[in-house]
Formats: sequence, structure tokens, C-alpha cells
Amino acid sequence: MFDGIRKRVVSMWFPRLASDRVLRARPVNGPFALTLKADNAERIYCLNQAAERVGLSRSMSFADARAFCPDLISQPARPDLDRPFLAALRRWATRYCPWVGYEGADGLVLDVSGAAHLWGGESEMLADMRARATRAGLELRLGLGETRGAAWARAHFGDENTTLTELPVAALRLGDQMVTALQRLGLRRIGDLTAAARAPLARRFGPDLMLRLDQAMGHVSEPTTPESEPPHYAIRMSLPEPIGLTEDVMGITARLLTPLCDKLKAQEMGARSLCLTLRRVDQGCQQVELRLAAPMRDPHRILPLFERGVGAIDAGFGIDQIRFEATLVEPLPVQQIGSRQTSPDQLNDLITRIGTRIGLENVQRFLPADSHIPEHAFSIAPAAYSRPESGWYAPRPRPLRLFPPEAISVTGSQPPAQFRWRRMRLTVGRTIGPERIAPEWWLPDDNWRSGLRDYWKVDTREGRRLWLFYTPQNPGWFVQGEFA
Repeated sequence: MFDGIRKRVVSMWFPRLASDRVLRARPVNGPFALTLKADNAERIYCLNQAAERVGLSRSMSFADARAFCPDLISQPARPDLDRPFLAALRRWATRYCPWVGYEGADGLVLDVSGAAHLWGGESEMLADMRARATRAGLELRLGLGETRGAAWARAHFGDENTTLTELPVAALRLGDQMVTALQRLGLRRIGDLTAAARAPLARRFGPDLMLRLDQAMGHVSEPTTPESEPPHYAIRMSLPEPIGLTEDVMGITARLLTPLCDKLKAQEMGARSLCLTLRRVDQGCQQVELRLAAPMRDPHRILPLFERGVGAIDAGFGIDQIRFEATLVEPLPVQQIGSRQTSPDQLNDLITRIGTRIGLENVQRFLPADSHIPEHAFSIAPAAYSRPESGWYAPRPRPLRLFPPEAISVTGSQPPAQFRWRRMRLTVGRTIGPERIAPEWWLPDDNWRSGLRDYWKVDTREGRRLWLFYTPQNPGWFVQGEFA
């Protein structure tokens, strides 16, 4: 049954979204353009009105643009930043109606059915949109219609008062090849298509042409799907009386932590970074940040990790609001826990406790690397952002300590009977070797410019067990490691 409310759709098009985003932060007086590499050439990606007035256009070669306009100011485009900016505009557009979705990479679509009267009418609502966009430094074109296709057509090729049949066929969101083919047949406007026979057009151009036409005219529905808001993992509590004791703050933190972890569990996510914000009665704020060595959502394990940071807080005249937020989350699917499984939770908690004092990046572990060069056979990575690996393999024993090669004054290609190293005179008791290792010629390494190395395991009578090597291509002896 007809409920008396006509469907009304607004199309927001930001034709200079990328350049407006940059110029909002750093205005430029004169022609400005963003460039992006395409087809092995730098081309104009987006430009302002001043650049268009001197004859520049999108997709033009940047070299040609500089020839036309030597005063052109440019910088590389960042499409990865344009999408978050459009997402912020989408949140702003929800002030007009709750049904707001994306329309391509530079537009929004709003279902304002039944909402225009809140702004005094459709004209007043559209005027408010334009005024706010102008104050924000954004160029905005609006289209209003009873269908999504009609609103898009008016935003891109007319205005909210333009008759749909007067617009060109490109306003039906058709491909360039189809638009060119229709123009060659003399079908230049939407009114020409509505007056032509449908069957010949469908046979020649396929069903897409008729579908776009019917969507614009309202014969086929095209829903406006609002974009869902991402989960926000934060919770706060305002206190009727200020508190200042560490025990009270930890008690409130425990109360906030439980529902926050329940929300993380419902989304199968785990927190990697948490922030506890304490607002004092003098409006000052202090924060306690905690970075975890692994995704976590167990409140009983997280709460003790905040004790050190909360104990260092200056409560002043009291704290009247506490806010808890998971600033960084990662997927943490539910896993079955058995009695035979070894849980790494204790190690992760230890890494987190040490990391709060010296930084998580400074707690490191060794990982195996695929190289026959001794000093390249391992890599060092932060333990919080890596997992232990078991691919350690050495065909021959390697020293416990490796250090940069230290030259010793010895002649000959065989291990010496005596030599001096680090102000110590050592006497060789037993030698094992040689083990020849060739450099990795495909990788540049200044330490291996001397060429081949013949390694020897040398046991001295003084108790030192050293790893020596000789370079036959550039004669010399060096000490590089020490066995346990």
C-alpha cells in the first residue's frame, strides 16, 4: 500500500575529491594538479579549477601539462588516502539521513525519503549541503530524484531541476564505447532512447542498456544500501564522585575491561594495543598505553599489566571519568583448548611486561635464514611481532658467539702454532678443518670482498676454542667466533 511518502534520493558528487583533500591542508594560489603513473607515464590524476582554466584536463600527460602551464604546482596523488577521506564525508552526510552509501570512488548516495521536512524542505536541505561543503573547501555537485540513477544523472550532467529526458545518454552510467555507438545512431539524449523501440536496442546493445534506462526511469528498483559502521572498541564511565586511589582506578578499569573483552570476543578480535584515559576534575587527561605481545581478550590477563602504569598516574584533585579503548585490534578466532596443548600465554605476558619497561621492539628473538654464510644464517626480529621457527640446521658446528672478523698477524695457509689475539698469546692444541665457504656473489657484501674463506676450529691450550678463517685469494688470517 502506498504510505504517502515518495522515495527521494540525493547524489553527492565530489569531482575534485583528491585535490580538495590536499588543498584543504595546504592551500595553493594558482594551477595545481595531482599526478599518478599510468601506462608508463605520469598523468594528471586530479586538478583544481585554476588548472582547468588554463587548458589542463585529467589523464593529460604531465609533460604536456608542464609545457602548457610552466607555473603548474604538482605533487604525487595518494589514492590510498582518498578512500578514508570519503569515509569521513560519509559519516558527515549521516546528519541528513541514516541511509548513506558510496557511489563510486568520489561520490555518495543518500536516501532522504521522509527526512527533507526536518530541514524545511528539499531546497533548504540541498542549500545546507552546498554551504557546508563550501565552508569545508570542497566542490560539491548535487542531484535529486526519485531513483538512484536519476539523482546520479542530475549530479553529473545537470542539476536537481533538470528534466531527465534532456540529459545525454552518458548520464545513464554507460560505458564509453556504448555511448559512442548510440551517438553515431543519432541517440544523443535519454529522451531519444525512451522514444525508440526497445527490442532493436536490446538486440544490438544487450540488456545493460535497457536495465540502466529502466533504473533511471524508476521501472526497475535500485536499492540504496547504507555502509555499516565498523566496530568501535571503546567504553567509558563517568563517576559521580572523584577518585584518586590506585585500587579504585584498577577496580573501575576491571569493570570496563570485561564488557570491552566481551565485544572483542563477539567479533573474534583480539587487542594488540590498549589505551586507558583518565580525566581529572581540572579537565586534564592522563593516559596509560599498553602494547601487547600477542592479540589478547582475556580480562584476567590484561588487568595486571596495567598496574605499573596506573600506579604512576598523578590523580591531582581526583578523576571523574575513565575511558578504555582498544586502539589496535587483530583477528583472533576462537580455538579449541586441550589439555595436551602448550599455551604460549605465559611467554607473551612476560614479553608484554618487559616491553612496557624497555619497549616491545627491544625484546627480540633469532630466526633462521636460508644462507650458508655464517653471519647471514639468522635474522633478528621483535618477539612481539614474530613467531618462533624450528628450521635451524647447520651441517657443521657453529660457534656460540659470532663477531666481526678480527685480523691476526699470521703467515702461511695452515693454522699457526702460536698467535696473539686481543692482547693474549695463545698456543694451538688441536685444529679441525678446513671448511671452505664461498661468498654469495649475487648479494653485495663488503665483508666478503676478500673472496673464499677456509674456516678452522682451533682449540688452544689456554682454554679458548676459536673459529679462524684464512682467505687464500687475499692472504690473511682472521678470528670470527668463539665456541662454548
